[in-house]
Amino acid sequence: MDLNTFLLVFAITACVYMACNIGANDVANAMGTSVGSGSLTFKQAIAVAAVAEFAGAYFVGGHVSDTIRKGMLDPSIFADVPIHLVYGMIGALVASAVWLNIASYLGWPVSTTHSIVGAVIGFGVVAGGLDAVSWGRVGEVVMSWVISPVMGGLCAYILFRFISHQIFRRRNPLLYAKWLLPYMVFMVCVILANAMFYKGLKNLHLDLSFVEAMAYAFVVGVIGFYFSKILVKKVPDVPKRDIHRQLESTENIFKYLQILTAFYIAFAHGSNDVANAVGPLAAVVSILKNGSVAMKVEMPSWILAMGGACIVFGLLVWGRRVMETIGSKITEITPSRGFCATFGAATIVLICSKMGLPVSTTHTLVGSVIGVGFARGLPTLNLGIIQEIVMSWLATVPFTAILSAIIFKILLITLG
Repeated sequence: MDLNTFLLVFAITACVYMACNIGANDVANAMGTSVGSGSLTFKQAIAVAAVAEFAGAYFVGGHVSDTIRKGMLDPSIFADVPIHLVYGMIGALVASAVWLNIASYLGWPVSTTHSIVGAVIGFGVVAGGLDAVSWGRVGEVVMSWVISPVMGGLCAYILFRFISHQIFRRRNPLLYAKWLLPYMVFMVCVILANAMFYKGLKNLHLDLSFVEAMAYAFVVGVIGFYFSKILVKKVPDVPKRDIHRQLESTENIFKYLQILTAFYIAFAHGSNDVANAVGPLAAVVSILKNGSVAMKVEMPSWILAMGGACIVFGLLVWGRRVMETIGSKITEITPSRGFCATFGAATIVLICSKMGLPVSTTHTLVGSVIGVGFARGLPTLNLGIIQEIVMSWLATVPFTAILSAIIFKILLITLG
């Protein structure tokens, strides 16, 4: 086996391992609140995630990828020795996957994007020194550790307080839930549809303006509004005096909203974060084929399909522990609380993405779950598990950076 073939097989293996671990950690985050609240069983969550993740990755995933993920490095440092970038990308994939594997085993929800960013920084410093790294971009990532969970928590907190006041504190919560649900479905559909239409489908060559995207989203919202009206009418009334059954029926209504937002987060994750696994592989394939470093590389369809399939497989095999952390260990989750957390996270990720801010879906969702728990009172939060999660976030970039640098150096010494 010649060197190029060996490196290609090594890179594909590392990509498969990385994609499986993305499924085990990141996708488990997206589906965790739905499983924890009882809106979906584990098997149903796998089915929803399988459809949403694969569709997002294959049909909407980036067909053109950055050679250096997130602009963290200056690609010119590899212009004379492109093969060194191949070593670096392989090292970054292995280092990120190992960290995600450890985190998933321990039930820690960590950021896939920050994992790969740390790994890229690690081999970049070894290859080109400290000046090769764009420290301004690194600073943006560090800021997002604070910004994204705080914004997600604030959004979920406000939404949960609103729902509690308008529905759950009423004498007849089911009646108010039936009245309010169609309007909430309309709002959810408009926001989520706009997120997909506005620059979300550019890989399908549907580059719509904001006004056009909003028009299509409004139509989707109206359809959702009338469909939910029909659905709500089928929910049987409950006597006002039977408050236990009233609350139970009201929570059941929120299951539909929670599943809808969970599907969106899984779809968006597949379209965005699959590049964290397959982007480095696409760069390796391009360099081995052309012998040069390009700023952007084409993403072959087979790589996207493989990435999407491995993400779903990873969720099935390793995803349960992270699901349990998000769905039950931080705070008790019901369908209404899960909806507030998931929708809050989706909204903040959408806003920040449009503003060009590098936020983590994982951090935002964890912050949203904490926000819902905080709205019910500090004693409802498991502060011990929150501390563990924060420590894992702080360890992500240093761990992957050091391990990636070590792997890069080993490949450099052994392969030349």
